Amino acid sequence: MPFKLTDTAIRGAKPKEKRYKLTDGEGLYIEVAPNGGKWWRLKYRFAGKEKRLSLGVYPSVGLKEARLRASEMKDLLKRGIDPGEERKAAKAEAVAVETAKGQTFEAVAREWHRKKSGMWTPRHAGQVLRRLETLIFPHIGDRSILELGAPDFLATIRMTEEKGHIETAHRLAQICGQVTRYARIAGIVPADAASGLSEALAPRIAKHHAAITDPQEIGALLRAIEGYHGEPSIRFVLYIMPYVFTRSSELRGARWDEIDLDAAEWVIPAERMKMRRPHVVPLARQVVKLFQQIRELNGNGQLVFPGQASRTRCISDMGMLNALRRLGYGRGEMTIHGFRSMASTLLNERGYNRDWIEAQLAHAEKNSVRDAYNRAEYLPERRRMMQEWADYLDSLRAQPVGARI
Repeated sequence: MPFKLTDTAIRGAKPKEKRYKLTDGEGLYIEVAPNGGKWWRLKYRFAGKEKRLSLGVYPSVGLKEARLRASEMKDLLKRGIDPGEERKAAKAEAVAVETAKGQTFEAVAREWHRKKSGMWTPRHAGQVLRRLETLIFPHIGDRSILELGAPDFLATIRMTEEKGHIETAHRLAQICGQVTRYARIAGIVPADAASGLSEALAPRIAKHHAAITDPQEIGALLRAIEGYHGEPSIRFVLYIMPYVFTRSSELRGARWDEIDLDAAEWVIPAERMKMRRPHVVPLARQVVKLFQQIRELNGNGQLVFPGQASRTRCISDMGMLNALRRLGYGRGEMTIHGFRSMASTLLNERGYNRDWIEAQLAHAEKNSVRDAYNRAEYLPERRRMMQEWADYLDSLRAQPVGARI
């Protein structure tokens, strides 16, 4: 189709009361506004929808230039690309580039950390910041985040990997990936340069928390704990741990205002949970009795398991671990975390619903909607499971197996 417009016709176009257009052909036209302004437009169809795209203002963009720009847009259409969306993406990238100028990786990482740390425990937040400050910032912290690519991050992280700290290197890769992903989403950089760095690192060395899962050996362990006569807080926390199988910090730091013995329920507040959300632990009859007994011993304070040195500080993980070692259980045989593995293994083997078990372990469900549903819906089932688990442990303890040497 031949072109229709000429420069003479465009220059001579006078404004009218309403906008009108002069068509050049193949979707290109110039729109004349009431104020005399003249805009180039391209009308096109993409995915069945009619769209329009601005190509500039006349006379800054002359007739020849407008036709060239229209031709470029049509080339994109032939390749299956929406020129309007392509332009938006280009503008976004340009804005991101301008925004990122002068922003160092350290500045962006600290901004990310401030926004995220409220969802973490203070210990985890401190650990993440220390890793950045000691292992990342000294090498690339003062560089513009815009100029950093995957090789820069990888070279920095490999300094840690080459020292044999494989797990820490993977943690650093994860942190850097989260920072650059935040930067991309926030419009600071156009792309996530630190994504997938772990694939270029040596594989993680699998760590297994030693745990006893043989029923006869579990019975022997429970009898050994029953015979422990050390510090009362340590003794009772070891009694209770197999029944509730929470994380050590959650049980050691238990407070009396979290526990309702009449309702047989312990609600651990969000700030003490790894996943930063409240967790309900149904208490079997045996556990209620144990809590009643320890309350008689040290129920005047806020903590359920205060240490000997200070009533305002709970017992330590090391205190529990040392008690296990005094009972004759070595590092490769049983750990404090092993009580969780023990319960998970045996409950699964005994046919309990996996979702009930995961909910009781307070593991995160990847689907947040399903997770919220599970925690609310499975509480009656978990109450039954926890009572049956307590009865099962008591039956193992009562088995007439020879005492541990």
